[in-house]
Amino acid sequence: MTHTLLLYYLVFLLPTESCRTLYQAASKSKEKVPARPHGVCDGVCTDYSQCTQPCPPDTQGNMGFSCRQKTWHKITDTCRTLNALNIFEQDSHLVQPFEDNIKISVYTGKSETITDMLLQKCPTDLSCVIRNIQQSPRIPGNIAVIVQLLHNISTAIWTGVDEAKMQSYSTIANHILNSKSISNWTFIPDRNSSYILLHSVNSFARRLFIDKHPVDISDVFIHTMGTTISGDNIGKNFTFSMRINDTSNEVTGRVLISRDELRKVPSPSQVISIAFPTIGAILEASLLENVTVNGLVLSAILPKELKRISLIFEKISKSEERRTQCVGWHSVENRWDQQACKMIQENFQQAVCKCRPSKLFTSFSILMSPHILESLILTYITYVGLGISICSLILCLSIEVLVWSQVTKTEITYLRHVCIVNIAATLLMADVWFIVASFLSGPITHHKGCVAATFFVHFFYLSVFFWMLAKALLILYGIMIVFHTLPKSVLVASLFSVGYGCPLAIAAITVAATEPGKGYLRPEACWLNWDMTKALLAFVVPALAIVVVNLITVTLVIVKTQRAAIGNSMFQEVRTIVRISKNIAILTPLLGLTWGFGVATVIDDRSLAFHIIFSLLNAFQGFFILVFGTILDPKIREALKGR
Repeated sequence: MTHTLLLYYLVFLLPTESCRTLYQAASKSKEKVPARPHGVCDGVCTDYSQCTQPCPPDTQGNMGFSCRQKTWHKITDTCRTLNALNIFEQDSHLVQPFEDNIKISVYTGKSETITDMLLQKCPTDLSCVIRNIQQSPRIPGNIAVIVQLLHNISTAIWTGVDEAKMQSYSTIANHILNSKSISNWTFIPDRNSSYILLHSVNSFARRLFIDKHPVDISDVFIHTMGTTISGDNIGKNFTFSMRINDTSNEVTGRVLISRDELRKVPSPSQVISIAFPTIGAILEASLLENVTVNGLVLSAILPKELKRISLIFEKISKSEERRTQCVGWHSVENRWDQQACKMIQENFQQAVCKCRPSKLFTSFSILMSPHILESLILTYITYVGLGISICSLILCLSIEVLVWSQVTKTEITYLRHVCIVNIAATLLMADVWFIVASFLSGPITHHKGCVAATFFVHFFYLSVFFWMLAKALLILYGIMIVFHTLPKSVLVASLFSVGYGCPLAIAAITVAATEPGKGYLRPEACWLNWDMTKALLAFVVPALAIVVVNLITVTLVIVKTQRAAIGNSMFQEVRTIVRISKNIAILTPLLGLTWGFGVATVIDDRSLAFHIIFSLLNAFQGFFILVFGTILDPKIREALKGR
C-alpha cells in the first residue's frame, strides 16, 4: 500500500504540460515529415496551418506540426516513455496502473513526495532511478521529465548532499546533456527547460558538503570539482578537459582564484566548479537566437566574499576573423550578459576572462560572433581613405592661410572662413584620434586610453557637425537680419560656443553618465557603446538633427533670396550667403549620408555593403571639404591665381 501511495504522488512529477518527447532518438531538429502524416494531420497541407497527432505506440503525449511550403514540419513533441511506473527500479506487480483521468493539476506543488520516495528507496544516494533513466531514449518528452525530476530534487533537498548523491545527480543530468540529444531540445514546447536544467545543477551543487578530501565527479558531459580553501592558500584553480561530441578533440577550461581573493574568505570555506561541454549548444537550441558559445560553460559556486575570478577558455572554433566576447549567464533574465565579464587577453586559440560571480551570475563562457566581415578590405579602405582625408585637410588649411587676407575683407566672408577653418581643423583632429583609437588593441587591455580616444573622437566628430550648424545659423542670421546689428566679436564668440561648447557638453555628459557603469565603450573596439547603454545615440541624434536643421536653413535661404530686389544694397552679401548655402547644401547631405550609413552598420552589422559604403564616405570626408569648401570657391581660386 505504501508503494502504491508513493507512486500515486510521483505521478505529479510528470505534468502533461512539461512532458515532451520524440519517439526516435536519432531525430534531427529540422526533420521533415510526409505532406500527409498519419493520424490527426491527415488532410491538405496549407501554409501556416497547424495540426497534432498522437504519439506512436508505447509512448504518451502528442506531436505538433506546422505546414510550410506545402510540407508538414514537426515543431513540438511531448511523447515520452518515462512515467511514474517505470522511472524507479521495482517489480511491476507491486503496483497497479493508475486511471487515465487523474487530475494532475490538483497535486501541483507536491514535489516533496518525490524526494521522500527517493530517500526511502535509496537513502544513501539517488541511484534507484539511474538505470531506467539511462536506458530511456533521449527524446524531448523524456528530456523534459528528467529536467523536472532534477529541478524537484534540487528544490527539495537542502541539506545532506554528499559526494554519492552528487554523483547520482550528475549521472542523471549527463544522460540528457549528451551531444546526441541537442537537436531534440528544439522540440520541447517549454523553452525554459534548458535554463531550469542549468539552474538546478548549480543549485544542487551549491548544497554539496565537502569534507576533508577534494571532490572530483567526472562524467562525459558534466564534470564537477570541489575543495575546501582557506586564506593561507597561495591560489586555487580547476582545470577541465572535455569533448564537445564523439568526434571532436578535447577542449580545456580553467577557473583561477587568486591569492588576494582567497584572503577575503573565512576559513574554512569551499569552492566548487562545474564544466559543461554541451550546455552552451543546448541553450542556443532553446533560445533560438543567433549566438554561438565557443568554449566550455564553467560554473563557479563560491563564497560570497569572492568577487573576482579569472577563467581561461580554449576556443572550440579557432577562427581569427570572428569576434569573441566574455559573458555570464544571467539567471533571472535567462540570457548571456557581457556585464558579468571582461576580456583580459585573446588569441586565436584561447580567451582569458575576468568575471564577477554573484547570485545572478554563476555560469560563464565565451560567445563567438556568427558573422565574418571582410575586415581586411575595410581596413585598407579606411586607412587609405584616412590618409587622403588628412592630406586634404592639411592642404585645405594651408590654402586658407595663404589666401586669408584676400578672402576675409568683409565681415560675412571673415565669419564664413572662420567656420571653414574650424570644420577642417576639427575633422583633422577627429581623424588623428580615430587612428589612435584603432591602434589600441581594445578597451580591455587599454581601457583608460580607449576612454580618452573615444571621448576625443566623439567630441571632434560632433564639432564638425556643430560647426556646420554654426555656418547654417550664420547665413540664416545674415539673410533674415542685418549683420551689423551685432559686433563681430559677439558673432565669433557665438560661433565658437556652438562649434565647441555644445559638443564638449554632450561628450562630457555621455562619458560621465555611462563610464561609471562600464557602458561607455564597446567591448570589441574603442568607440561608443550600443548594445548596453546606447551611448552611440549621443553622437547619432545630434548629427542627424543638424543635418535636418541645415537642409531646412538652405530651403529658407533659397526662398528668401528669390524675393530679393536687384537694387538691394546688400546684394553682394546676399550673393555671398547664397555661395555659403550652396556649400552647406552639398556638404550637409554628404556628412549626413555618411553617418546615416554608420547607423545602418549598427542596425545590420552583417551587411558588408553598408560597412564598405560607410568606410568610403567616412574616410573621404576631408577630401569633400577640400573640394566643396575650398577649391570650388571662386574667391579662393582668384586669390590663388593672383599670388
